[in-house]
Amino acid sequence: METDSTAINITETPKERKGKAPLLAPPRASSTIKPVVVKKAPKGGYKRGLAIFDVVLRLAGIAAALGAAIAMGSTEQTLPFFTQFFQFKAEFDDLPVFTFFVIANAITAAYLALTIPISIVCIIRPHLVSPRVVLIVLDTVMIALTTAAAGGAASIVYLAHNGNSDANWPAICQQFNDFCQEISGAVVASFLTVVVLMFLVILSAFAL
Repeated sequence: METDSTAINITETPKERKGKAPLLAPPRASSTIKPVVVKKAPKGGYKRGLAIFDVVLRLAGIAAALGAAIAMGSTEQTLPFFTQFFQFKAEFDDLPVFTFFVIANAITAAYLALTIPISIVCIIRPHLVSPRVVLIVLDTVMIALTTAAAGGAASIVYLAHNGNSDANWPAICQQFNDFCQEISGAVVASFLTVVVLMFLVILSAFAL
């Protein structure tokens, strides 16, 4: 006796389809493909520009400091009238303040010349930090030295022009006119050196 087989088709509901995992997994991304990382170029253009300007300022500072030292060191004047026992003459080394002024400005000029190679290194390698730190420290020291020399000389120049009636110090610039003009110009040049040194410190700070 043959049995009749009956096939029953059971349809799946949408909920049951969601619960089943797919037979074929999605293809994985190839491991050989690496993400491309775009590196930004280092921003050293403005630092290199500051370093070039630093060299220019140092050359200007050398000229100002050396001019101040030479102008003060070569200053002297002898009045055309004199007595039998005394000749009226004024020289820079008559006052220790002016001698210190010449030495200090000569040291400043030599220092600025010696630090030019360090500034050139900063042009070649603008991202180096240690040369900038060294320049900031040394430039600050030279500001103190040059300011002391210029300030001391300026006080004597003021007394030479105006005198001091309380201390019975007469104004000698009425007689030693050329002498006073030269020392006044030297003091102005020294103060210009101080300004240059201040700008150098500011440039190094910005470069850091």
